[in-house]
Amino acid sequence: MKYIIVGAVAGGASTAARLRRMDEHAEIIIFEKGAYISYANCGLPYYIGDVIKDRNKLFVQTAASFRQRFNIDVRVQTEVMSIDRNAKKIKAKNLPDGSEYDEYYDKLVLSPGAEPVRPPLPGIDGEGIFTLRNVADTDRIKTWADAHKSGSAVVIGAGFIGLEMAENLHELGIAVTVIEMGKQILAPLDFPIAALVQQHIRSKGVKLRLSTAVAGFEKKGNKINVLVVNGVRIEADLVILSIGVKPDTRLAREAGIQLGDARGILVNEYLQTSDPSVYAVGDAIEFANPITGKSMNTYLAGPANKQGRICADNIVLGNTVKYKGAVNTAIVKVFDMTVGSTGMAAKSLDAAGIKYRTSTTHSGSHAGYYPDAKQMSIQIVFDPSTGVLFGAQVAGYEGADKRLDVLAMATRSKMTVTDLTEFEHAYAPPYSSAKDPVNMAGFVADNIMNGRLKVVPWNKTYDLTSDDLLVDVRTPREFETATIAGAINIPVDDLRDRLGELPKDKTIYIFCQIGLRGYLAQRILLQSGFDRVHNISGGFFLWNACKAETDLL
Repeated sequence: MKYIIVGAVAGGASTAARLRRMDEHAEIIIFEKGAYISYANCGLPYYIGDVIKDRNKLFVQTAASFRQRFNIDVRVQTEVMSIDRNAKKIKAKNLPDGSEYDEYYDKLVLSPGAEPVRPPLPGIDGEGIFTLRNVADTDRIKTWADAHKSGSAVVIGAGFIGLEMAENLHELGIAVTVIEMGKQILAPLDFPIAALVQQHIRSKGVKLRLSTAVAGFEKKGNKINVLVVNGVRIEADLVILSIGVKPDTRLAREAGIQLGDARGILVNEYLQTSDPSVYAVGDAIEFANPITGKSMNTYLAGPANKQGRICADNIVLGNTVKYKGAVNTAIVKVFDMTVGSTGMAAKSLDAAGIKYRTSTTHSGSHAGYYPDAKQMSIQIVFDPSTGVLFGAQVAGYEGADKRLDVLAMATRSKMTVTDLTEFEHAYAPPYSSAKDPVNMAGFVADNIMNGRLKVVPWNKTYDLTSDDLLVDVRTPREFETATIAGAINIPVDDLRDRLGELPKDKTIYIFCQIGLRGYLAQRILLQSGFDRVHNISGGFFLWNACKAETDLL
C-alpha cells in the first residue's frame, strides 16, 4: 500500500507515525511546503519571549530523524499543487527549484492546517507587520522584536495567540497595545469571565483597546502607524496580526471534495472525506459538535494529534474507530493568570437556541488556612431540566488547569451537575479543600436547578425599579469600602434580627462578595415569608469587574 500525507505538523505527523506503527511495509510519503515538520506550534510565542531559549527544543522531530526512526519519505519545501481523484495521484512542486512531478496513492490524507486571516487593509503587507503561524514567521518576528526591545508593539486580535504574544513581547520590555474589534478578549469566553482577565491584563500595564476596528497601516520613518476607524493613529515598531485563522481547503475544494457549513473539509465519523480514498485531519476539517450536533471547526493541537491516530487506524484496519468529536477545550496563560474554556459558552447556547442555566462560583485554589491560596472563578452552563453539562470556564492561578481538565471530561462524558457534587478528588491542604472548587460549582448548580437558589446575572442591577430592593449582606466595613449604588446594608449575621426592616411587597436582590453569604441570606428570607428573593451570581467581586470593564467600552 502507498499512503500520501499532505501537511506534516500535528495531524499529519501523527498520522504518519501511527501508519508506520500499524503497517511496517507500506510506502509512506509526507509532503510539507514549509521547511520544518512536527514542530511545537503552540510554543512559538514563548520562544519569541525568551521563555524557551533553545530554538531546537521547538522541534519534536526533524525530517531526517523522522526518516530514520519511521522509514518515512519526508519531502519538505514541497507543495502539493493539485489532486486528481480519478487517477488517484497528486501533483507536487519542489519549491527551491520549481520542478513538478506526480505521485500516485492508494490512500491520501489531507492535513493542510489553517491559514491566518489577512484582511485587505491598506498597508497590511508593509515591513514590520507579521502573522505567527509557523517557524519562518517566528524567526522573522524574533529578529525584529530583539532589535526593538525598548520600543512598542501593537497586537491586533485578543485571542489565545494574540494574548500570548502580548505577554511575551511585554516581558521583553516592549510596550504593548492590544486592539480587539470585539467587546471582550477571548471570544470563546462569556463576558464575566473575560472581564476578570481583562482587569488583570490592564494591571500589568498592557493597553487594551476593545470594540476597536483597524482601518489600515502607514509607514512613518522607522515606525508603523496603526490606523483605527475613529481616526486615531497608534505608533508602533512592530505589529502582530492575530485576527484569526480559517481552514486551508484549497486542495480539497479544487479537487471537488465536499466542504461543510463551517467551510472546512467535511469528514464523517471515521475522518473520511466525501471521497472514500481521501481522509482528513487537523485544523482544516469540520465535524459535528458533540453538544449541538452542528458542524464546527477546531484549531487545537490536542484534537489534531488524536485525529491522526484514529485516521491511521481506519486506513489500515478499515473504518473501525469512530472519532467522537471535540468539545474545544482550550487554555491560555495570561501573565499570572490561567484562563480556559470547554464545551459551549452561554452566548453560544443562546445563538443555538438551547435552553440552559448558568452558575458562577469563586473558590480557593487550595485550603484557605494553607498559605498562598488564590481565588479561582468557575462558570458552568447546564441543562435546566437534566443538569447535563454544556460547558465550563475557569479563570484563576494555580490549579485552574486541573479543574478545567476535570470539567472538560465531565462535559465530554455528558455528566451532570450532581455528578460534580460527588466528584472525588485528591485532597490535602496544599492542593485543594475538602470540598474542591469543582464540587462547589456542582453544589451551587444543583441548588439552582432544584430551585433552592435563585440567581440573576450581574447586569440585572441595571434594570432595577422602585419595586426592587438591593441588599448588601457583607460586613459594614466591606459595604463602606465599596458597594453597588442604591444598596442597603444588612450583614447576613444580623439578618434574622432585622427581618422587619425588609418589605415583603418588593423584589429583593441580594449580594455578598462572592456569593456564599448571599445564598445563606436568601435561604433565610425564602423561609421567612419573602418569596421574591434573588442572588446576584458571582457576588460583588464579579459585578465590580464587569462594571469596570463595561464603563471602559
